[in-house]
Amino acid sequence: MSKPARILTFKCAKCEQPVKVFLQKVSACSHIQPYQGLCACGEPKRYATGNKDAVESFLTSADGSWTHHH
Repeated sequence: MSKPARILTFKCAKCEQPVKVFLQKVSACSHIQPYQGLCACGEPKRYATGNKDAVESFLTSADGSWTHHH
């Protein structure tokens, strides 16, 4: 199995400029690989790959306090 990318680039939903998101530190499980970043315009960008339910809960946690539990 290959390692997830540490940095991904997306287009900002607000200003359409490129925004880099960085792989966040999580437990040593393969259920989710969460990414977060902040555009130069101040718009936060979140992304994740992995288990559908874990990704959905990460993307809907508005305040960034999301944690993954088994």
